[in-house]
Order: sequence, then C-alpha cells, then structure tokens
Amino acid sequence: MFELKWVYEFILIIYGLSLIGYFIDFIQNNRKANKTAFWLLCMVWVIQTLFLLFEVISDHNLPIFTFTDSLFFYSWVLLTLSLIVNALFAIHFILFFINLFSFFILLLYISTKAQESFTTGGVRIVNEMLAAHISLAILSYGFFTLSFFCSLMYIVQYRILKEKKGLKWIWRLGDLKMLDRYALLAITIGVPLLLIAIILGVVWAYVSNSEFYWFDLKTAGSILVLLVYIVYLLLRVGRGYNGKRIAIYNSAAFLMLLVNFFLFSLLSNFHF
Repeated sequence: MFELKWVYEFILIIYGLSLIGYFIDFIQNNRKANKTAFWLLCMVWVIQTLFLLFEVISDHNLPIFTFTDSLFFYSWVLLTLSLIVNALFAIHFILFFINLFSFFILLLYISTKAQESFTTGGVRIVNEMLAAHISLAILSYGFFTLSFFCSLMYIVQYRILKEKKGLKWIWRLGDLKMLDRYALLAITIGVPLLLIAIILGVVWAYVSNSEFYWFDLKTAGSILVLLVYIVYLLLRVGRGYNGKRIAIYNSAAFLMLLVNFFLFSLLSNFHF
C-alpha cells in the first residue's frame, strides 16, 4: 500500500481537477475547460486500466469477487462510459454527475483498501484524506470570500454611480461587469471544491469508524452552504439573475458561510 499511496493520491488529484474543469464548462460553456477535463479524465482511465489489467493477469480473473475489488471495477466502468458519452454526445450535465459518482466510488475503494491493509501507508492515506477534506473546504471558503468581496464592491460602486458621489474612486473598485463575472467565476470554482471536500469527509468518517452524524450542526451547515451557493448558480445561470439582486444574494450567502464556520464549528459534536 505504501508503494501505491502516491499513485492513488495522484489519481484522486487528477480526477478532482477534471471534475472542476467539467463543472466550469457546464456553468460557463467553456470549451477549453472541457477539453482539459477530458484529457485529465483520460489520464485517470489509463492508470485505472493498467491497474485492472495487472489484477486480471496476476489473479487470472476479473477483480469482482470481493466488495472492495468490485468498487474499483464499478468505478472503471463508469469512467469508461463517461468517456464514451463525452466523445459521442454533448450531454455535459449528465457527464459531470457520472464522473462525480465514479469519483466517489473510486475514493471509497481506495479508502477501504487502505483500511484493510493495516499498513503505515494505508493509515497515512486515511489520515491524509481528512487533511484533504479540511484543506479543500477551507480553499472553497476562500473562493466564496473572494466572490463576496467582488459582490460587495459591486454594491458599493452601484450605489456610488446611482448617487453620483465619489466618482473619482470608481476606477479603484473595478468595472461592474468585471466584478459580476469574477464573483461568478469564484463561486463556480468554490462549489465543486466544497462538494469534493464533503465527499472526502463522508468517506473518511465511514472508513475510520468515527461516530458520524448527518444531523451534526457542522455537517448540516456545510451541506446547507453548498446548497445556498448552488442556488446562486441556478439563479445566475439558469434564471439569468445578475447585477445588484444577485450581489445581495451572494452577500447573504456569505453570512451563512460565516455562521457555519464560526458558530456551527463550536457547537459541533463530531468535528471537535
């Protein structure tokens, strides 16, 4: 397991970057992000296929007769299907969720394999999964904070323009369209990061035999924060909301983030 630890971590990192790329493409119709995500996904498929071939050659059979091995094969099947769908059809919405679920299955396989090995490398993978969960969650909060300040500057500049006061400071605040675009971009990156962080946290709790509660305040708060920002994207992209209305919503969403980070963390029985 120790020899494979870095390979597993490399796969998860590449897979995670691919998911972020597909999500950006889905929200902004960014063909460059889609192409990058596709080739990253191909890298993961090649590595998984090599693993699968090695298991078939060494065991003279498909690795499907144990729960752990079947997880890996299931993940490989989903990944293969997603590449076929990506090549033949333009269904990016379905493609993102197929790969997200495949990522979850692969993560569950790696963590379960690590737990079963009882080696130093296996224990380290489980511990590093917790570190990745915390790091990605905080990183997503960083992007949400950046988006909040873009929206805050948007509201301030909008008020200045409306009242025609302090016009000499406008150039320091930035263009309204630019602030609106950057706020959207930051949330577009932050949402998949937080989603992956939550998945990592759930899988870690499962494999580490921790006393996990779905109704723990911090857990529920993180899911609520994710849903609040998903609603932002639905309003912004799906309903066409922009300008002051969506900036005010973004500011309110940030207040929910602060409540979750500071208050719910203190009241949580599972996280502390």
